[in-house]
Amino acid sequence: MLLTVPSPKFLNAAPRFLFFTGKGGVGKTSIACASAITLAGAGKKVLLVSTDPASNVGQVFGLSIGNTITDVPAVAGLSALEIDPEQAAAAYRERIIGPVRGLLPEAELATITEQLSGSCTTEIASFNEFTTLLTDDDAALAGFDHVLFDTAPTGHTIRLLQLPGSWTEFLDDGKGDPSCLGPLSGLEKQRTMYAGAVAALADPARTRLVLVARAQRSSLAEIARTHTELAAIGLTTQHVVINGVLPRPDACDPVAHAIYDREQHAIAHLPRELQALPVDYIELKPTNIVGLGALTSLLRPTSADRPFDAATEVAADLDAAPLSALIDELEPQGHGLIMCMGKGGVGKTTIAAAIAVALAGRGHQVHLTTTDPAAHLTDTLTGHLDNLTVSRIDPAEATEQYRQRVLDTKGAHLDEQGRSTLAEDLRSPCTEEVAVFQAFSRVINQSRRTFVVVDTAPTGHTLLLLDATDSYHREIARQMGEQTSFTTPMMRLQNPDETKVLLVTLAETTPRLEAEGLQQDLQRAGITPWAWVINNSLAAAHPTSPLLARRAAAELDEIAAITTTHDRVAVVPMLPAEPVGITALENLAASTPGVPTPIHH
Repeated sequence: MLLTVPSPKFLNAAPRFLFFTGKGGVGKTSIACASAITLAGAGKKVLLVSTDPASNVGQVFGLSIGNTITDVPAVAGLSALEIDPEQAAAAYRERIIGPVRGLLPEAELATITEQLSGSCTTEIASFNEFTTLLTDDDAALAGFDHVLFDTAPTGHTIRLLQLPGSWTEFLDDGKGDPSCLGPLSGLEKQRTMYAGAVAALADPARTRLVLVARAQRSSLAEIARTHTELAAIGLTTQHVVINGVLPRPDACDPVAHAIYDREQHAIAHLPRELQALPVDYIELKPTNIVGLGALTSLLRPTSADRPFDAATEVAADLDAAPLSALIDELEPQGHGLIMCMGKGGVGKTTIAAAIAVALAGRGHQVHLTTTDPAAHLTDTLTGHLDNLTVSRIDPAEATEQYRQRVLDTKGAHLDEQGRSTLAEDLRSPCTEEVAVFQAFSRVINQSRRTFVVVDTAPTGHTLLLLDATDSYHREIARQMGEQTSFTTPMMRLQNPDETKVLLVTLAETTPRLEAEGLQQDLQRAGITPWAWVINNSLAAAHPTSPLLARRAAAELDEIAAITTTHDRVAVVPMLPAEPVGITALENLAASTPGVPTPIHH
């Protein structure tokens, strides 16, 4: 396979706006920065804007940027701007709450504040911040030929912006669904501006979307979903960048050859949705992409590796933190809820399946389930094991049932226009979160008798919504039905004796920061994660090829940042073979990877 040439296709005839999107850890910030340098090097004036909560644009360039347009001295024609999502969300909340402070009871203000505390508010507030960049309403931007965005607005955000313009009155009349409408309370006066921004996003003459992924099945599946979701709402001009592709290894390193073969297989079996899109391949670099020199070379083929002493630079006692140690602690209780949480692409499904297989192999009854629409537990297991039951909570099915129930109850006494507005309102993507939690609540009850292992639980934002007090909580309970208990499931999730939350991440900066953000979300909901799992660690695999050994050394600081902060951590090595199938999962959960734990059938 030929890798990318110095002029990648996604930069050819670049429009004014380029959006780089992808899951944490795929390298979209580095690709965005390198693209900005390339365009500036061609004599263009370029503004690089980051809306990523884990943004390290300033760190990449070695300077402090912040929320004002800042020139990058080392690159003529390049400026940068970092929109702090938390600051944006705080300002957004204040614009909504400020006018009614002192007019409403404190309990009601607290409920409104909680409604505005989740990820929906952060997404919309960030979109609010760069709307003027898309609509050319800011004279300071007139001189820029290109504006590059690190992290595009998701289909989730855009769908929220497209909800009915009359929803405020609709809610006031008690007709609407409040699952995620709190964040929308600041939108009414800006709908015209938002419409212009959405139109700019959908205009191929002005906007191009760059979907960044790694050469991994899960990562490619993620951007395939993103492609479909954004194309469905008019954002059709898209390019794919597969980043960090390992060149054909020369060294006799089984890990390197296994990774190469696995990546080539993933590329050869690109998801059908992506096959018609232009694709660029960016080679894996031996070091972290920090500094102008590394960024300048990112879009060019890798030069020959320099000699590297792997033994001295990668030495670390990572073998002392196997996944089996966590399983040893989980086992004695004989039952309980185990929730594997984390961002997309970190391997939650694999870790959940490995834990379930290990516990079932030790003679315990285990129910393994997922709330992840992209998860394929049966593909991961590829077999049957005594004591293990596998199921899947289908988000689409749960959401449709929830919508129909609301329409049948609250919509029963509405006129045709009212029902139509209610039906449109229920298309809010956060309706799915609430619906999934209802199905998830039924699964929780089983953990009193057996082990229930959940791959991808509801977000901390959803838990907060469902645990909100006073009128908001009562409204949620009323909509979901009188027969379903909501307090009891929350109490179980908050009880560390009944529930163990495992945060799954990678030994990379962005996934680690995202996991820390998720932990804060959970803690606000009264849930304290029990352990961290660092998955797919190169350092723990002890590679010998020069390129991978240098990459492994770069992981050590990230691993140390986690192990020095959290008491209970497992480090799972990257394995030569993808952990698919019962035997491979047994191996992953073994005390020493490569030596399967004894299984009792």
